[in-house]
Amino acid sequence: MGLFTRRSQDTATAVATAPAAVDPALAALTGDYVIDAAHSSIGFTVRHAMVTNVRGSFDTFEGALHLDGSDPARSTATIDVTIGSVNTGIGDRDAHLLGSDFFDAELFPLMTFRSTTAAQLGGDAYRITGELTIKDVTRPLSIDLEFTGSATDVYGNERVGFEGSAEILRSDWGLTWNAALEAGGVMVSDKVKLGFDISAIKQA
Repeated sequence: MGLFTRRSQDTATAVATAPAAVDPALAALTGDYVIDAAHSSIGFTVRHAMVTNVRGSFDTFEGALHLDGSDPARSTATIDVTIGSVNTGIGDRDAHLLGSDFFDAELFPLMTFRSTTAAQLGGDAYRITGELTIKDVTRPLSIDLEFTGSATDVYGNERVGFEGSAEILRSDWGLTWNAALEAGGVMVSDKVKLGFDISAIKQA
């Protein structure tokens, strides 16, 4: 049963104007949450030299969620990512990403996402759409999410979890650096796959 699931009505007997019932357990999750970065991850995958994938992550970020257990359209999300925390496991490659060929991190230290709409796709699946800003370019982005559950941890924190994914063309945000390969193709693909694994703590 999804985070924002409503109980179905018997269409033969329900009054057309009656509101759908809401599961009290799900409605109880309504509230404001802060992303627990120590137990969350934001990663990316990009094709390299046409033959393999390079994976990386941003290790420093913060964000907040507002969840509405009765009406998913009223849920919101914000995320601020520190570009300087990019980590692909190779220092020289990270330095190249931070330079003017890619992120130009000294001038543009943050990547941000601000949601504009949210919707339930069915069951535990959701889609949140908003504006992603990289450098000085802001464009729309939709993230598909799966609600992975809720729990109270050993410290009494109420937590919710989501896994998400999205795909972007980096050139849409002005990240156009590349190098042609002798046999054809390019060094770095335009398409980038984003991955999110989020644990968030409810605020009092």
